[in-house]
Amino acid sequence: MRELIRTNDAVLLSFSESLMKDAGIHCLIADQGMSILEGSLGLLPRRLLVEEDRGDEARQILTDAGLADELRDDEA
Repeated sequence: MRELIRTNDAVLLSFSESLMKDAGIHCLIADQGMSILEGSLGLLPRRLLVEEDRGDEARQILTDAGLADELRDDEA
């Protein structure tokens, strides 16, 4: 899995997840359990992870949706 976004913004994550599902790209919001453990204060960021082989396509979809500033640097 490739990390594309790391944020505390639940709306951003929900929108990004919706875009991935619409494109048929399997994604995962990681670290949701950790945010529950810390009391849902929003201190710990959650991560949007996508399939490694569709990472470039996912980055382009998020960029086209105006979310380029939210993307993590591509380390792959």
